[in-house]
Amino acid sequence: MSGVLTMIDLSSLAVFAAAVMMLLVIPGPNMAFVTTHAVAHGWKGGVAAALGITLADLLMTVAVSAGIGGLVMSWAPAFELIRWAGAAYLLWLAWMALRVTATAAQDQAPLVSMRSIFVRATLNSLLNPKALLFFMVFLPQFVSLERGSITLQLVGLGILLALIALVFHSSLAVFASLVRGRLPAGGLSRRLGSYGFAAVMAGLAARLVLLNRPT
Repeated sequence: MSGVLTMIDLSSLAVFAAAVMMLLVIPGPNMAFVTTHAVAHGWKGGVAAALGITLADLLMTVAVSAGIGGLVMSWAPAFELIRWAGAAYLLWLAWMALRVTATAAQDQAPLVSMRSIFVRATLNSLLNPKALLFFMVFLPQFVSLERGSITLQLVGLGILLALIALVFHSSLAVFASLVRGRLPAGGLSRRLGSYGFAAVMAGLAARLVLLNRPT
């Protein structure tokens, strides 16, 4: 990793890291996903979501570095397929949250495994075509043709981005869980948390439906 990053000058790395942090603090689907899971399932749920997002970031880095992302996005129907699949998946998550809340006992919190949250977060990121487009546009801006392999530079930048995002989202999960700890205990607060989660998932689905394919 350090050998790969030496291909990129320190000033470019500093600008890259600063740009990533500025982008992360802007509210978006990943922030909403981590926060809602941390509030609903505690800090472990939020960190599991953060890890899932990190895996998706690494997979998209590989796709961009190998040129797969460009091939997928160059096929016009691919954007629509990914977009509608992502929207359907988010609506399914919203429906499941409402269904579990409706059938659960008042004082019994619905059980969701950390592995399930991890998979949810990974799929949520991978089924967002805008995320792949972001990697395709953002990473190459910090690559230097004079500093060796373009592929290795893209991989190094993608890994660095994923690590910064993991630290940010994990910290966000801990903070959101502290807020959760201040909420009144009992079935009512858990139901409100599930309703809030369902509303966020439905909102993210609507966001994908209204997303226009870049020309």
